[in-house]
Amino acid sequence: MQLPVSPFTAIDWSQVEPTVHPGERGDATWRTLKVGDMRLRRVDYSPGYLADHWCDRGHVIFVLEGELISELKDGRTTTLTAGMSYHVSDFGDPAHRSSTSVGAKLFIVD
Repeated sequence: MQLPVSPFTAIDWSQVEPTVHPGERGDATWRTLKVGDMRLRRVDYSPGYLADHWCDRGHVIFVLEGELISELKDGRTTTLTAGMSYHVSDFGDPAHRSSTSVGAKLFIVD
């Protein structure tokens, strides 16, 4: 990954305006910063959340709190808990979507 040119920046995520994205069930609350083509997000999934779409974009996802289930379109699933992460490229594995029964707080770079 090539990080875009930018100055050193400390981020207080509580000061970044949230946007709410309804899922098939529950909501995802995003706090998003764009740096060039890179998107940094602090995302909260409500308990019972299920994404309303399959995603084929690459990500690096780190679970800060809670539990995240990542389902691949081919049927594979992976459960991540606090302190775990995954990465997937824009090419390769099939599309994926997220869900959680207990809620999750994530940090995502894509």
